[in-house]
Amino acid sequence: MAATTTNTGTASAAMESSSVAASADDVASKAIHKRYEGLVMVRTKAIKGKGAWYWAHLEPMLVQNTDTGLPKAVKLRCSLCDAIFSASNPSRTASEHLKRGTCPNFNSVAKPISSVSPSSAATMVVSPSSTTAPLLHNHRKRSSSSVGGGGGSASSYHVSPLAVVDPSHRYCTELSYSPSASGGATTVVTAITGSLIPQQQQHLMLSGGKDDLGALAMLQDSVKKLKSPKTSPGPALSKNQIECALDYLADWVYESCGSVSFTSLEHPKFRAFLNQVGLPGISRREFTGSRLDARFEEAKSESEARIRDAMFFQVASDGWKPKKYGGFSGEENLVNLTVNLPNGTSLYRKAVFVSGSVPSKYAEEVLWETVTGICGNVVQQCVGIVADRFKAKALRSLENQNHWMVNLSCQFQGFNSLVKDFGKALPLFRTVTENCLKLATFVNNNSQVRNSFHKFQMQEYGYTGLIRLPLPEYESIIFFEPIYAMLEDILNSARALQLILLDEAFKLASMEEPIAREVSDMIGEVGFWNEVEAVHSLVKLIKDMAQEIEVERPLVGQCLPLWNELRAKVKDWCSKFHISEGPVERIIEKRFKKNYHLAWAAAYILDPLYLIRDTSGKYLPPFKYLTTDQEKDVDKLITRLVSREEAHIALMELMKWRTEGLDPVYARAVQMKERDPITGKMRAANPQSSRLVWETYLTEFKSLGKVAVRLIFLHATSCGFKCNWSLLRWVSAHGHSRVGMEKAQKLIFIAAHSKLERRDFSSDEDKDAELLALANGEDDVLNDVLVDTSSVTGETPLSWLVVGPLIKQKFVKKNPKREFDLNFFGENGVSFTSYDKLIVSTGQMEWMDGKASRIGVWVKQPR
Repeated sequence: MAATTTNTGTASAAMESSSVAASADDVASKAIHKRYEGLVMVRTKAIKGKGAWYWAHLEPMLVQNTDTGLPKAVKLRCSLCDAIFSASNPSRTASEHLKRGTCPNFNSVAKPISSVSPSSAATMVVSPSSTTAPLLHNHRKRSSSSVGGGGGSASSYHVSPLAVVDPSHRYCTELSYSPSASGGATTVVTAITGSLIPQQQQHLMLSGGKDDLGALAMLQDSVKKLKSPKTSPGPALSKNQIECALDYLADWVYESCGSVSFTSLEHPKFRAFLNQVGLPGISRREFTGSRLDARFEEAKSESEARIRDAMFFQVASDGWKPKKYGGFSGEENLVNLTVNLPNGTSLYRKAVFVSGSVPSKYAEEVLWETVTGICGNVVQQCVGIVADRFKAKALRSLENQNHWMVNLSCQFQGFNSLVKDFGKALPLFRTVTENCLKLATFVNNNSQVRNSFHKFQMQEYGYTGLIRLPLPEYESIIFFEPIYAMLEDILNSARALQLILLDEAFKLASMEEPIAREVSDMIGEVGFWNEVEAVHSLVKLIKDMAQEIEVERPLVGQCLPLWNELRAKVKDWCSKFHISEGPVERIIEKRFKKNYHLAWAAAYILDPLYLIRDTSGKYLPPFKYLTTDQEKDVDKLITRLVSREEAHIALMELMKWRTEGLDPVYARAVQMKERDPITGKMRAANPQSSRLVWETYLTEFKSLGKVAVRLIFLHATSCGFKCNWSLLRWVSAHGHSRVGMEKAQKLIFIAAHSKLERRDFSSDEDKDAELLALANGEDDVLNDVLVDTSSVTGETPLSWLVVGPLIKQKFVKKNPKREFDLNFFGENGVSFTSYDKLIVSTGQMEWMDGKASRIGVWVKQPR
């Protein structure tokens, strides 16, 4: 027993001892590493001309313990002869090794001024007149000995011509010339980062002038390499580290999908960067050859494995709609074919390049080939297709041929098409477009008016610019995107346009041109501005919803709520701008019917996310929000998606679902929401719960459950991967090269696979544009929030004071009550509207809807 105790005590003492030793080794290792980093920093500064001369030839290096791999010492290595010295006293090492001639190669390079003896230094400058010229050391320190001139003759110090410039500093210095005042011959020695350059007057300059210094340095580099073949290495990396770094670099290049050109990999600056971090030079051929093939095969095999694991899938097809404006001549459309899985994952399948108008039959063939290429003969695995075009022909044809398929049109395109519908059918749009074209054309084309406009733009907004006019071929109302940009410019320049009416130049133009008087009346009329604002407001409302659809990528069950939300917002718009609701509602209803599918109503009823709690506490399907026709559509779709034998069973189960619904606990679990940390919106905490409830809990619904799990996961948009314009331009130029197109296909697949895995559905161009737009504006917004500002009317300077969760206001002078529109800014900088109104009264601010809990408030405009 005692022996056991003794052994245990010995073992524990040994463990403590080893632990103390390990911690001591760590402390020593950190100290050594810190010493090494300090020497590297000193050497870096010295090379830039801010330190001792000898650092150009001495390099710090870490010596590692072969057993532990930890640093055990810091040494200095002479880059001229590879000799190793202690790093305890670099100055003494330089003096003993370099100055005293111990280094065999030091004589072949220019000696520093500090290494020249006083007697030799005194003879360096020979001049007929007695002068004293101090020599500079590294542009910074005065030499220890001054140069004095005597009457006697002296031998000059000779420097080899190849040792004029130190190659490590070859771009950091310039020659200086000092011609003699008396016209006599003068030899001037100029210090260039530790080197001496003798010059025999100006006529002995290098024939190419100062630009020859670079070439001369390269020549000296070559001589130095021949004399000392071993060059100073960068950081020592293992083979695995190098390969891992190159893999990351390759992934970044591939995933940029054309933003980073392969040619840039061989740019001299990039090669210098690689060398600096210890990586070897890379070849663009390697990145477009073996590495590209290997990365493509890896991504493809991973994608196919995930598809095989899924029981069924949906195909999404985006890019069939040709670009009508903003592109380039001969533009190719990239059609992306993506696979949506029930678990919410999207996987890239392939890219198809098309140009111009594409026949629906060709699109149908491409879509069906994609389906059969994924699942072979088991085509029932494909639940359906969502595409941005061909709903009436290709999608309907495939659905008629395969009764189990649910083929949907993209809601993002549906909302965007609604803007074109309004442009065609609503007279207000045509009137506003014609008036704004007339106004913008006159202001842009009349030089006197344009100059006056720019003057007031600079005065009011701090910038100048023309009003964006659509090209003549895009002035048609069906191309509303460029027209919308023109409306934005006019509204943003409203104050400047109103001020030019008071300018003398405009008054002179009004007397000379009849159009000027018409424009003057237009600008001065309140009705014109109300109409412009009304059209701009409606288009912005629809575009904002479309953009939200593109980002959120809603499922099919959300389609009906989205259109109901649109109707409610447009109704408010009609009320605000006193527009008749009838024509507007008819336009929306026409577009709704074009996009509508039976699956919208069925998924809305079957998805537990939309269950409604009734007075008895049950969670029931929202049948009361469907029209009579939509209720019939639910029955039609369910009976179509099951076999004939199961049809009556599925309808009976639907009746049971309608009357009993879902257990309240499970319903609340499915509908549980959490706030999105980025947008601040409330989202479903577990988006897969709707499907999982049908698969695990609602097992008594045998037939209806099969329909539900295949239906409620379907995406309502085809939006997915966005390719960069640079690659599309390349495809347009080299689309007939088979090898080139294969490489483009692989590059797109790798980039899309990576982006979809990260759920990144934006393009790099969009991100850059947003970044540049906010680079300066973000600070301005915060200044408007937290710094003293002026009210919108310019009457009362305001000062915002943030106190806890409340925001109070100090007034300089009394002001009557006034209502304002507000924007709130959260901690992440996202702007969102929360409390609609506040009342401003003397000395304080009162909330109508409760207390504010955000960091600041920005007053936009008075009501």
